[in-house]
Amino acid sequence: MDKWDGRFMELTEQVGSWASCLRRKVGAIIVRDKRVMATGYNGAPAGIVSCVERGKCLRTENNIPSGTRAEICYAAHAEQNAIIQAAKYGVEIEGATLYCTHQPCVICAKMIINAGIKRVVYKEGYPDEFSMQLFGEAGTAVEKYE
Repeated sequence: MDKWDGRFMELTEQVGSWASCLRRKVGAIIVRDKRVMATGYNGAPAGIVSCVERGKCLRTENNIPSGTRAEICYAAHAEQNAIIQAAKYGVEIEGATLYCTHQPCVICAKMIINAGIKRVVYKEGYPDEFSMQLFGEAGTAVEKYE
């Protein structure tokens, strides 16, 4: 880890503060050649009312434990939103590093691998060992930020 990792992790946490999720604030940024290429935070898709606006969490209401049933949620994950933003605006992210406040889940891991992102740096753990297995098989470098 170097000073740039620290700088990008600080920015990732700031982006995460914008999340429209009541349970967890997650931020992600995609960086290539020390330049921010895309950002994302967990939140409802455009035109969909978020949990913050609704004043309630669908997952909490249904007693869905963390790390399970990710499809039952109004929010798209921060990593997904960053990758989607890059695609929407035609930004090249192959070979990039993705910084994230939390370890990516398996759904995000698959997207990160297919997007050609070569390194993931995260701060907080997440209960999804399968994502780490896929990163290992794909040769994606994954580092926990201390």
